[in-house]
Amino acid sequence: MKKYLSLVTFSHTIFAMPFAFIGFFLAITTTTHTFEWPKLLMMVLCMVFARNSAMAFNRYLDRNIDAKNPRTKVRDIPAGRISPASALTFTLVNCLLFIGITWFINPLCFYLSPVALLVVLGYSATKRFTALCHLVLGLGLSLAPIGAYLVVTGEFALLPIFFSLAVLCWVSGFDIIYALQDEDFDRNEKLHSIPAYLGKVNALRLSTFLHVLSAIFIVLPVFYTNVGLLYYVGIVFFCVMLTYQHLLVKPNDLSRVNFAFMTTNGLASVVFAVLFLLDRTLLMHGMFLGMHL
Repeated sequence: MKKYLSLVTFSHTIFAMPFAFIGFFLAITTTTHTFEWPKLLMMVLCMVFARNSAMAFNRYLDRNIDAKNPRTKVRDIPAGRISPASALTFTLVNCLLFIGITWFINPLCFYLSPVALLVVLGYSATKRFTALCHLVLGLGLSLAPIGAYLVVTGEFALLPIFFSLAVLCWVSGFDIIYALQDEDFDRNEKLHSIPAYLGKVNALRLSTFLHVLSAIFIVLPVFYTNVGLLYYVGIVFFCVMLTYQHLLVKPNDLSRVNFAFMTTNGLASVVFAVLFLLDRTLLMHGMFLGMHL
């Protein structure tokens, strides 16, 4: 189990899972749908199975590339801790579990499940032919809020799309920063990435632009639903974390890329989600009291 958790870098669930909770409770607090424990459990399982399949497939497909890269040759497959066949089997099992769970949620989630898997698994191949691979990764993680919203409602809406777009731009931006470490390797191996295509300076500028867009999409829900003080605090904290990671990483100093990648983004996601959930709880509690006064 420890080997497979390492294979899928389970700790990185901290990025998308909080936004899945945002999508789930956004649906409960803005529609007539009520909270149901089974749906919450199935949403979490779908997130875990989809991410497991995506990460395991990425490690399987990139095993030969990872073996050449000094930064990644210690990963589980090139290091020999997990065989390629085991990683592929793990991928297929998680794909089947993901589709199976969606069958019990609602028809729309079930019908869209192959599309979701196509996006999250397809990312692994994109670095071989397009520098826009970072955006494809962002697209995969951006399915979390809208997917969780669909678990509850079974229908699309505008509000969760704002959060999905925020995740798309946020993840794409920090993945560009993370890819700065492999700029020379990507060029030598003829792999496509924004740093390899634009260079470090312009890659960081594009990352900054994407993070500005992410901040805008985080703010937009304010104009479409009631929010309280805690949501505004969450916006400020999220934006501070985005800014901080850009202060940490410089074109001539990549020593703090991993800290910027894991710590600042993990805090941004978790703290923002917690403040969002507390804000929705206080708003709903206020509405409940108002109905009984």
